[in-house]
Amino acid sequence: MNASRIAPLALYQEVAERLRERIFSHELKPGAWVDEQAIAEQYGISRTPLREALKVLASEGLVTLKPRRGCYVTEISERDLDEIFTVIALLEGQCAREATTRARDADLARFKQLHDALESAAARNDINGFFEANQAFHQQVQAVADNRWLQQVIEDLRKVIKLSRHHSLFSEGRLEQSLAEHRDILKAMLARDADGAEQAMRTHIRSGRRALARIAAARTEAA
Repeated sequence: MNASRIAPLALYQEVAERLRERIFSHELKPGAWVDEQAIAEQYGISRTPLREALKVLASEGLVTLKPRRGCYVTEISERDLDEIFTVIALLEGQCAREATTRARDADLARFKQLHDALESAAARNDINGFFEANQAFHQQVQAVADNRWLQQVIEDLRKVIKLSRHHSLFSEGRLEQSLAEHRDILKAMLARDADGAEQAMRTHIRSGRRALARIAAARTEAA
């Protein structure tokens, strides 16, 4: 009996993950209508697990369910980004503070190791490698902070940011600026300066938002 109850749960979670990947890759573009019938046929499933999956994505802010109109991929505005980055700066700043306070010597060594990967990627002008190392660094900060509620909210908000069609590291000079900001974060952490780490992290997040705004403005002018 238990096995029969687990299967439907696993199915809608798998469907949600597949749709999430299609949204993040912009195969399903912001503002696009989600054709439930076509997707159900494509995956060979009924509409029930699909609708459960869409409810999950709606709770994450990735799709919007409109009464009598259907489901649409969420469009994220510049105002949305301003507001989301403001919240993330506060939350990740708090994570940096808590991580600095809690960090053991082994944790600090791991932060330095991850930062070295950032330095290496920047030296090669490897944007993808830098992005991956950057993600790993931020995730490690959150892990050491050991506050699952902070981590959960940050993860949810960063999912919404992925709806943006732009990437801050493609802004001219952003990679070098981001690296310098990471140096400040690491320096504060190694000095066990919780206040400094919090402020450096907030500055880093806000700078990322400004870089995204520059990209959006440039593309608007080009259009």
